[in-house]
Amino acid sequence: MGTYNFIMLNIRLIFRALRYRNYRLFFAGQSISLIGTWMQQVAVSWLIYSMTHSVFLLGLTAFIGQIPTFIFAPLAGVIADRHDRHKMLLMTQSLAMAQAVILTILVLTGTVAVWHIIVLSFLMGLINAFDIPVRQAFTIQMVEREDDLANAIALNSTMVNMAKLVGPSVAGVLIALVGEGACFLINTVSYLPVLWSLSVMKVMPHQPRSTRPILRELREGL
Repeated sequence: MGTYNFIMLNIRLIFRALRYRNYRLFFAGQSISLIGTWMQQVAVSWLIYSMTHSVFLLGLTAFIGQIPTFIFAPLAGVIADRHDRHKMLLMTQSLAMAQAVILTILVLTGTVAVWHIIVLSFLMGLINAFDIPVRQAFTIQMVEREDDLANAIALNSTMVNMAKLVGPSVAGVLIALVGEGACFLINTVSYLPVLWSLSVMKVMPHQPRSTRPILRELREGL
């Protein structure tokens, strides 16, 4: 019993941030959604290369999908301190699902073109530029005790890395068996759990964490 109790105690310590209802909901929804996200990323790369056989366009698509995050993420962090993060996450996740829906329809109907993929990759990068900082900042609101915040951040990292492992693996199998469209469809559906989890959370009324000028905070951040 001593060994059993020791093991159970360590498990409770490792997952102690999950005792908060909002964080449990977030963790469950995001775990599913991130797998779909990584499936889509792999499928987009495969699709653009299979359509063009161009290394340049493959690199361009990846660059266009990442550059908005590099440019706008500092601004998104400042905005997250002024507005309701819960509502912002509902908005960014809904927009990401809409992007996945459009991509799924284009691929499954056989009407997708290279410029569609490039434009949608840019839009996804723009959505992520706001979603990622807001999602990270929202963790503070979900975990009530500051002592458990480090554990929640560690669990977030574990969740992301597990999705990086599972998502591309599943995507590779599906692409080989049924094509890229299945990956985009699964990613679309994977947004439903995270949207549901956000919608049923009980969140305290929003209180702006900063009222200082935006440009001043941007300069400090840089």
